[in-house]
Amino acid sequence: MKALVVDDDLALSDVLSFTMRRAGFQVITAHDGKEALDLWQSESPDLIILDLNLPKLDGFSVCKWIRTRSDVPIIILSVRSDEEDVVDGLKLGADDYLVKPFSPRELVARADAVLRRASASQEIPETLIAGDFLLDSTKNELRVGNGTITQITRLESRLLEVLMRNAGHVVSTFTLIDYVWGPSGGDRKMLKQLIYRLRRKIEPDMDRPIYIQTVSNLGYIFLQKLPVTGK
Repeated sequence: MKALVVDDDLALSDVLSFTMRRAGFQVITAHDGKEALDLWQSESPDLIILDLNLPKLDGFSVCKWIRTRSDVPIIILSVRSDEEDVVDGLKLGADDYLVKPFSPRELVARADAVLRRASASQEIPETLIAGDFLLDSTKNELRVGNGTITQITRLESRLLEVLMRNAGHVVSTFTLIDYVWGPSGGDRKMLKQLIYRLRRKIEPDMDRPIYIQTVSNLGYIFLQKLPVTGK
């Protein structure tokens, strides 16, 4: 496996590279956004570890550019812990988000988790149908009823997949986090934001969700058809 480490802090870049090499990765490094894009195109890495604060081209721009062209797993690193920054990173298609400082062990665990998810999605091509919903998890495409096809992110696809498989039943917060990010990644805040983004794409009224409903203190339930109301 080949990892592209992108960080303008040379000392930290050396630590990250050493950590990934010890974990069995072949490592290439970039120290600015433009160099990162050049190496991504020429080296075709299996994983990208991407800092946000980069010269020439910031990490958000790098992530957005790559994600429109590839599903390569991307882990964002940042000193920024604000919810807005986390949301922006995930919205652009990042697979995980680590706030500095973090342990080398955590980085390797997150890297293994995103690679396992990427491998699983390639090995098990599948189209799921639940009521009005048709999900192509290999292409991350969703159709609701006879509507147009909506492109969703890989994380949104994984979230919707587990909800569709358990349609009509409450899925716990912990189960959703574990399925989407794995046991070493994700938290309640990230799940809440992912639910919000998915609702924006499928709910007729964000203030009154009818498909993905919150079950207080338990988790979420997916209703595959519009609820029937009495006259």
